[in-house]
Amino acid sequence: MFEEGPQQGDPIGPILFSNTLHRVLSSLQAELNLGYLDDVTLGGPVETVASDIAEIVNAGSKIGLSLNAAKCELIAHPDSVVNDTLLQSFERVEISNTTLLGAPLLPGSALDHAWNKRRKELARVVDRLCAIGSQDGLILLRSAFSAP
Repeated sequence: MFEEGPQQGDPIGPILFSNTLHRVLSSLQAELNLGYLDDVTLGGPVETVASDIAEIVNAGSKIGLSLNAAKCELIAHPDSVVNDTLLQSFERVEISNTTLLGAPLLPGSALDHAWNKRRKELARVVDRLCAIGSQDGLILLRSAFSAP
């Protein structure tokens, strides 16, 4: 069986995918329009975002891509009314829990969670540094906090 395009793990794959998706993203009307590989973030009036989502679904189907609504999130003010059926199927996320590619965007529970996670990681690193020689630990610590 022959397949077209790069296989998973091929280093050229991400750039080819991004080039393909770029045409679709460039045609959208949302005020906020960000794409990183297969993660797309849109922002603006509900009607505009709903229209752009419909365009993504339509254009994607023509090139073999599909939207996984189970992985989509809707970040909106709690009082916002959303009438679009597809947008209603997205998981609604509170503004204080908003993240973009894993990074918290606003003060709130998402930022608190991220700080707590990093604090635990640093505590684990300190414990592990104590288990190795001081010279080796100093070299690791210096390289971790120095510029490349």
